[in-house]
Amino acid sequence: MTAIEIPALSIPKVALVTGGSSGIGKATAARLAAMGSAVVVGYNSRRAQAEEVVGALQGRGHLAMRIAIDDPSSISEAATAVDAQYGRLDVLVNCGGATTPVLANDLEGLTDDIFDRTVSLNLRGPFAMVRAFRPLLERGSGAAIVNISSIAARTGLGSSLAYLAAKAGVDALTIALAKVLAPKIRVFSVSPAGVDTDFVAGRTREQLQKTAERLPLAHVTTPDDVARAAVACIVNLTSSTGIVVPVDEGRHL
Repeated sequence: MTAIEIPALSIPKVALVTGGSSGIGKATAARLAAMGSAVVVGYNSRRAQAEEVVGALQGRGHLAMRIAIDDPSSISEAATAVDAQYGRLDVLVNCGGATTPVLANDLEGLTDDIFDRTVSLNLRGPFAMVRAFRPLLERGSGAAIVNISSIAARTGLGSSLAYLAAKAGVDALTIALAKVLAPKIRVFSVSPAGVDTDFVAGRTREQLQKTAERLPLAHVTTPDDVARAAVACIVNLTSSTGIVVPVDEGRHL
């Protein structure tokens, strides 16, 4: 059987991944670089980790860049730097974010400060990235945006009420932006369940395994599982936009 190769025109030349120093972002950067993309690995405070990620990527032209997604000036400076370095952007993966675990019934514990910061990082941040990088994406070829969401947006179960509300906003934003940015830019949400990372403080591998045992596919989602879905949206779903792709072992069922 003849192997099916990805057409060269489908491979993004330049990709930017926020939250690229670890977890899903790191795995996505590795997948994109392995295809032949030059990858900008965005980070906030983990410079050494981001540079280590860049050093391990296949190919060349990669760059670690500080992008504080809750700081408009940082995002603007990053857009200027990417323009100067590459002159284009073909893919934006909004993977950066953070959460503060608060039990769902602890309404007093979910303070305004926690709520505002959660929404700022997980909803406003991705939108601000899209707003700043839209001109560069429109110069690209077959441009795509992938927002890393969460199945919490659909199930109403997550690390906090603020987090699941922010991710529901991301999914709604994905649908709206797909209309606004068409036909030049496709927009997707990739929506995982509990992924085997250190994203949620205090969550153990054992807890993830116990949850996985109750799911239809009985598997703990890995960062690379999510990365492969993101790359599939970018490279393979060329006639799709404005969709939410669950990567959750059937948890939404």
